[in-house]
Amino acid sequence: MSKLTVSIAGGSGYAGGEALRLLLFHPHVSVKQVSSERNAGTRVSRLHPNLRSVTDLAFCTLDDLEPCDVLLICLPHGEGIARIDAFTKLADRVIDLSADFRLNDASAYKKWYGREHGRPELLGEFVYGIPELHRGQMREAKWVSSAGCNATASILAMYPVAQAGVIEPERIVVEVKVGSSEGGQGVSPASHHPERAGCVRSFMPVGHRHTGEIVQELGGEVPIEVSMSATSIEMIRGVLATCHVFLKDDLDEKDIWKIYRSAYGHEPFVRIVKERDGIYRLPEPKLVAGTNYCDVGFVRDPHSRRLVIVSAIDNLMKGAAGQAVQALNIMCGFDERTALEFPGLHP
Repeated sequence: MSKLTVSIAGGSGYAGGEALRLLLFHPHVSVKQVSSERNAGTRVSRLHPNLRSVTDLAFCTLDDLEPCDVLLICLPHGEGIARIDAFTKLADRVIDLSADFRLNDASAYKKWYGREHGRPELLGEFVYGIPELHRGQMREAKWVSSAGCNATASILAMYPVAQAGVIEPERIVVEVKVGSSEGGQGVSPASHHPERAGCVRSFMPVGHRHTGEIVQELGGEVPIEVSMSATSIEMIRGVLATCHVFLKDDLDEKDIWKIYRSAYGHEPFVRIVKERDGIYRLPEPKLVAGTNYCDVGFVRDPHSRRLVIVSAIDNLMKGAAGQAVQALNIMCGFDERTALEFPGLHP
């Protein structure tokens, strides 16, 4: 079987580099081109030194991109909108890792991003890129918009209980702790200087733009209210989401276990982590670094109906490039786990 040709528009950043690393070892894919306006003509290994002796590819410009089977867009938020028509003509299938087409409603985009959307008629045309929620749509999709990293961790944490209708929709509080490689505005001032990551802490107490994705994906017929905060801590990779929800009825932990097992029991990249003893009794970001796993655990407050749900992902993998490759596999009919089998490191 001939390999699919895949190109990356905007491959100089962390997400683009991670996507390139994965695709270079994908057995059914041949990486055709990788673009960077500032670095055109430079070998990709100059910016991604982990790829030394792995590839001789050099960056091209966006205008030099040629037709391919699948195009991954890894440009900064807002930059892909102006070129989206050209991109969709270059490739039959497009996966956008930016936030440009994650929201289905133009008014929601303006609310969370503070500006009008340049192509509002295309909102809703992209399948939202969490496979665990939209796998069936992805199989038929031409365009996918990868989910935000904080949104991915939060949505996967709460999706089972939200779908089961057992939580109060107006009482949801999410606090995420993120590494410096997350490129969120106001969250990660060290995102371009990972060597300084241990020296930086920043805090976004309200108004995080990924809130819009959580509201969209968990709301359904019953609108929800979400209060979200994000803090950058001393790690480079990772998202740890702590979600506080309140149960409508006095369910015990066995009932909650059944809900999560029903939702995720057969998912290849979601693991339920809730141990009785040991060091890692709940999800821990360092154990998923470099992997496409989302680990989810929970604790039932014995003194109230509060349920604390914890999830951990690698923001560059399940929160970006890994999830995009997972979507590519689904769209193209490959085994969903292809090129994503790495289990992480310990210690």
